[in-house]
Amino acid sequence: MMKIDIHTHILPKELPDWKSVLGYGGFIRLDHHKSCGARMLRDDGTFFREIGDNCWDPQVRIKDCDAVGVQVQVLSTVPVMFNYWTKAEHGYDISRFLNDHIAQVCARFPKRFVGLGTIPLQDPTLAIHELERCVKTLGLKGVQIGTHVNGMNLDSQELFDVFSVAQDLGAALFVHPWDMLGHDRMKNYWLPWLVGMPTELAIAISSLIFGGVLEKLPRLKIAFAHGGGAFPGILGRLEHGFHARPDLVAVHNDKSPTEYLQKIYVDSLVHDAAALKYLIEIFGANRIALGTDYPFPLGEMNPGELILSLQEFSTTTKARLLSGTALEWLGMTEKDFI
Repeated sequence: MMKIDIHTHILPKELPDWKSVLGYGGFIRLDHHKSCGARMLRDDGTFFREIGDNCWDPQVRIKDCDAVGVQVQVLSTVPVMFNYWTKAEHGYDISRFLNDHIAQVCARFPKRFVGLGTIPLQDPTLAIHELERCVKTLGLKGVQIGTHVNGMNLDSQELFDVFSVAQDLGAALFVHPWDMLGHDRMKNYWLPWLVGMPTELAIAISSLIFGGVLEKLPRLKIAFAHGGGAFPGILGRLEHGFHARPDLVAVHNDKSPTEYLQKIYVDSLVHDAAALKYLIEIFGANRIALGTDYPFPLGEMNPGELILSLQEFSTTTKARLLSGTALEWLGMTEKDFI
């Protein structure tokens, strides 16, 4: 069965010295300190992450994909590169640099890679300009965005026009957690990634539902990383709260949260068979797409292994999870990769 991985991250091999160019710091740079490996560092020297050449070399990625039977990867930047905190015009320039790189990789290997851009959401006007360039000029299928913009949730009125343009373009949106809340209480045990990320996604999905964004934009093609994070687990609580205290919950949208389960997509990256079965139960296989978080350690090392392990599901259902939902979300067909 064809496998399309909608959740993979890529960087250029070399990043500009943005601090020297722009005159202030906080940016990520790469220190190629060994063969086939690099450190992602803040420009003050603070360590962020160790990466291998599979994070920047498309031919290494293709070898990895061939080894595990993945035909297509959907490429997006590493979320720390959103740079929403920068001056808007600088975020715009950085987005263009990253998007040009992803488009070049996809142009070199059009049967193996599909691209999602990044946009400077700290300035919605510039974000719309770059969204349109991504889709109309670069041929990318959509964009990846964060779960918030400098603390501004996704239901903020300032962002609505960005979502509206994405709907009009038929662009795929992929929402990925970043800059997780609660830093002061999550300094140990990798908690920002283990607990903060799922929480970020629950806030993002809930905000889009209760804020009425999904109601106003019913054709928006929006997917959420990591199986929607904590959202599926608290769905019953959200539904109960909607009915118990509509004066607090249903202030911008009078429709139940469960009415939106067929209006969003999630990836399959939940690391647990029971959790994946629950996702299929509440969303249906037609809203779930294979995602692995390649090439990072919180990902699924053998893409699709969890899906294929579910003995109670048919070959048709598994095929939908492994590629069919991704194709629908991207607006593509298998023929695009033949």
